[in-house]
Amino acid sequence: MRSTHKVRTREDRRHQRHLRVRHKVSGSSGRPRLVVFRSSKHIYAQIVDDTRGVTLVGAADRSEGVTVEGKGKTARSFALGQLVARKAKEKGITKVVFDRGGYQYHGRVKAVADGARKGGLEF
Repeated sequence: MRSTHKVRTREDRRHQRHLRVRHKVSGSSGRPRLVVFRSSKHIYAQIVDDTRGVTLVGAADRSEGVTVEGKGKTARSFALGQLVARKAKEKGITKVVFDRGGYQYHGRVKAVADGARKGGLEF
């Protein structure tokens, strides 16, 4: 008997969740989208204007200017959020829409959001 169901990996399921979130969340020029991508070792964040299809600000936890206070990946994520907020404020961006990228709003993803809020971005 053959299977009619396709085997879905963890990444496939996350991508489906991301598309579901993206259906509701869209960034405009007045309120761009803060996107988070998380790998097993690193985390990346960028601010995107979806109407023009342009990335306005982008950074990773390995970027220059990330000042980490504490140990671990969560501390690096918090510092990344602060760096993205600082770069966004230099470009005149104060309000954003948060896109968790299909990940649970917990741990490193939440730390990026908290760091961006502390850096001065409004969600």
